[in-house]
Amino acid sequence: MTQTDIHPHQVSRLLLVLAVLGPVQSVLGWSLSAALWPGYDPIVQTISELASPESPVRYLQSSFFILGALIDIVVALKFTVIAKPARVLFFLGGLATIGLTIFPTPLVGVSEPHRVFATISFVIFSIWPVFGMRLGREWPPIVRPLASIVATLVLGAIAIGFLAIWTNPEIQTAGFWERAVTTSQAIYPGLVIFLSWRYIKNQSRNSSLSNKS
Repeated sequence: MTQTDIHPHQVSRLLLVLAVLGPVQSVLGWSLSAALWPGYDPIVQTISELASPESPVRYLQSSFFILGALIDIVVALKFTVIAKPARVLFFLGGLATIGLTIFPTPLVGVSEPHRVFATISFVIFSIWPVFGMRLGREWPPIVRPLASIVATLVLGAIAIGFLAIWTNPEIQTAGFWERAVTTSQAIYPGLVIFLSWRYIKNQSRNSSLSNKS
């Protein structure tokens, strides 16, 4: 790989904006929706219930779901620092989020399509780092094997813990743990984007200084 292959424009300003917007809109969405629903319990009730057919804030939360999905799809198309399999996963994750929005969960009972799409989403955004890893010191450390494997193990452990709680009706903290999962899964891509941008920018600056000298 040549030096031009890691030009800072590979991490565009749009991606930097999305790195911030992704986690902000995720937390803002369920926080605002919950605040506008009197009696809603964010510790017990899941985020998906905010977009249920019976929810008074259904369309507000659904709009945030769709915004998050669009962000994931743009990242899949634009963030070429990560390997192509991870970008495919981001694209599929965005589609899964659209799917769980189209098939909302009811307040009473279970929507199997919603549960399938939601599970796919949780799995995808836990495993993508290991599929996005790059070999070689020309790549940012955050996308090299060690960081990618550790991130996948941590995100995976959090997601597995939530899924175990989510499927156990006797545990009354599903809402809290789902927020922990979605927040971690929203923050990590933003962190990877920012650290990749900073590394590539520094590499290009050092290359320019070397050429001048």
